[in-house]
Amino acid sequence: MLLFTGMVDQEPHSPVRDDDALSPTEDLDRQPDGIPHDVIGLTYGFSVILALLVAFMFAFGNTVSRVAAVLIAAIAIPVVVTQLHRRAGRNRDHLHPSR
Repeated sequence: MLLFTGMVDQEPHSPVRDDDALSPTEDLDRQPDGIPHDVIGLTYGFSVILALLVAFMFAFGNTVSRVAAVLIAAIAIPVVVTQLHRRAGRNRDHLHPSR
């Protein structure tokens, strides 16, 4: 059993943000890689779902579904890449570009 010796727990406080102390090239609001993080998550999600769909169609289907899987991959991958590239361009922080 732990006994406290009269010490009062102190509540932790994060450091105060002082925008005047920043250098001209320093920015705390930008995303460090310059890519909107929701686009990274969507890319990951769509890639996994598309890969699973094509893999299951190819593994457990007949010849027609295998051809359909190849067509889906040939059409869907460029569409997903194009759409996510456009979304990244819209959501990218143009005021605070990454270095």
